[in-house]
Amino acid sequence: MSNMLEGLDMIEKGTDEIIQLSELKEKLEKGAPLRVKAGFDPTAPDLHLGHTVLINKMRQFQDLGHQVIFVIGDFTGMIGDPTGKNVTRRALSVEEVKANAETYKQQIFKILDSDKTEIRFNSEWSNQLTPAEMIQLMSKYTVARMLERDDFDKRYHSGQSIAIHEFMYPLMQGYDSVALKSDIELGGTDQKFNLLVGRDLQKAYGQSPQQILTMPILEGLDSVQKMSKSLGNYIGINDPANEMFGKLMSISDELMWRYFDLLSFKSTSQIKNHQDEISQGKNPRDVKFELCMEIVTRFHDGKAAELAKQAFISRFQKGAIPDDIDSVQLQSTESEMALANILKEAQLVNSTSDAMRMIKQGAVKIDNEKISDPKLKIQKGTTAIFQVGKRKFAKITIK
Repeated sequence: MSNMLEGLDMIEKGTDEIIQLSELKEKLEKGAPLRVKAGFDPTAPDLHLGHTVLINKMRQFQDLGHQVIFVIGDFTGMIGDPTGKNVTRRALSVEEVKANAETYKQQIFKILDSDKTEIRFNSEWSNQLTPAEMIQLMSKYTVARMLERDDFDKRYHSGQSIAIHEFMYPLMQGYDSVALKSDIELGGTDQKFNLLVGRDLQKAYGQSPQQILTMPILEGLDSVQKMSKSLGNYIGINDPANEMFGKLMSISDELMWRYFDLLSFKSTSQIKNHQDEISQGKNPRDVKFELCMEIVTRFHDGKAAELAKQAFISRFQKGAIPDDIDSVQLQSTESEMALANILKEAQLVNSTSDAMRMIKQGAVKIDNEKISDPKLKIQKGTTAIFQVGKRKFAKITIK
């Protein structure tokens, strides 16, 4: 019983919701390895730390002795996940899906144990369904239930189109759970409806319903939006060690605890100890160093992490940048924002002409690197430390 409770503590760490916790406890108490699945649509070739929130949880299940199934949604990816979309999402081509899926297989084993991971493509069983079986599957869910989904409901009432094939996405994702006889399915909070469809379909097919663990959505470097490549606020798991370390150090002290909860393998008590240390006067930067070291080591190695740390320290030597610089968030309607406008809006200069002059004089730095191009534009989603002269600093996020 104590081992089960210890394992449950690890399972619950960082989760948003467990459906149903009592059923999960019953399964754990039986002592048999559980089948734990999580699905990933190969919509882009590279994974970022936001994706690893689920993969980290899968690794924890592996460490507890359970069977992990990494489902690559090559079939569902060609439908297009409508979750959170106010328009029909473009479906991927077969070639795009295959290319992206290959990169996933290379990246996930930076976290998961390859010997204990079952990789499955949902086309294995979805392509085998006959038209009659597909109709039978569709008969197990109603249009009314589908319209309970928040995104479908909003589009329906606003008069926006909903293509019939979009209803197939949650059905086919749910059917994955039937085909794999999963005991547990993991997903982001935005996937809750789809996960529940899997639970309902298992009941309809005479199976024991899976338990659901929803994981929070990880905010990106801007501390506001969901981490996303399209928003430019992401940390890629294939980023070079120095870049990964620097991006992690740029997050706010408040967001650091969110990253500890969702990305670190430290226990809840260890994280609490760090919080106590800061309340007793320890510099938050030193605790953030530990987070950076852990994550960079995971995706590179310990030596690369240490070199990245030393490179960061050498760029920001003690006394070069104050500890208490202001954090500024600027709104941009474009994908890029002119550096001169950034400096003016952040009140680091009096005017854009003043900014241009300071840039030409070599008095402007971004992350301690001197900038010489007065026409430089900064990508939306960027968070960096901007410096004008020797005394004006701001940590600026372009949103």
